[in-house]
Amino acid sequence: MTAQDHTTLSEPVAWSDDRLELGEGARWVDGRLVLVDLLAGRLLETGGDAPGPLRELYRLDLPLGAVAPVAGQPGRWLAAAGTGLALLDGGQVLPVVDLESTNPFPARVNDAVADPHGRFWAGTMTYDAVPGAGTLFRHDGTTQAAVTGLTITNGPAFDATGTVMYLADTPLGQVDRFSVDPATGELSEQKPFLRLTPADGFPDGMTVDVAGNLWVALWGGHAVRRYRPDGTLDREIRLGAAQPTSVCLGGPGMRRLFMTTASYGLAEPGIPDGALLAVDVDVAGLPAATANLPRG
Repeated sequence: MTAQDHTTLSEPVAWSDDRLELGEGARWVDGRLVLVDLLAGRLLETGGDAPGPLRELYRLDLPLGAVAPVAGQPGRWLAAAGTGLALLDGGQVLPVVDLESTNPFPARVNDAVADPHGRFWAGTMTYDAVPGAGTLFRHDGTTQAAVTGLTITNGPAFDATGTVMYLADTPLGQVDRFSVDPATGELSEQKPFLRLTPADGFPDGMTVDVAGNLWVALWGGHAVRRYRPDGTLDREIRLGAAQPTSVCLGGPGMRRLFMTTASYGLAEPGIPDGALLAVDVDVAGLPAATANLPRG
């Protein structure tokens, strides 16, 4: 497909010849897709109109879980990196806060996202996936532990209003739904949303579309699924890649679904494993929210 060819993608296609060890954190920002190769510490970008190479924006010497653009400050990113949060600015990596200095087990950040009110949420996990040793943190000038007792934190994903949050604990096969106070970010009304079996795959990265549906990448499940707000399975997209890791809607009309995948841990990765994939869908998505961060 060329840059002039906007043919609808009815089946998933590889969006780049690049293959990633642990692709993650796909976000649609200012008309392009950003994503990470997590363990390699790489922040990457590509366009949404036609396949092409991934362009490297940053390379860190520590794991990079995900980023959010900083509100009103183009080119600056708030990142979940290493054991905490950092500001990526002009080629520099500036520490913001350490999140895991008191964890008795070696730990790192995993997924992260800004909500529609400018707060930045980052989940952590231990390298050995110790049950209950992970945490979801909320950063809004100060940093609080919002949900504790997690194992591998993925998401969170927010609806357009920022009053509903979905959070996955991947090895447990669980996605919970929370109510969010828009003024304070406090969480309440935690309820089970999905309970999946190993045969389904394990819930990894997620996103919410304009209709309030939740899209879920299923690690080990060769699939991405869309669930209605009531938890009903609405659509499944089967993939050649075994380990889908994150999902993002962007591109023309915000209806192109981008899916990162991983080759990590596979004894014999296939051609699709580690690829960035794309397919067009029937419901539009939302651009990435920005994180509020004072200049300086």
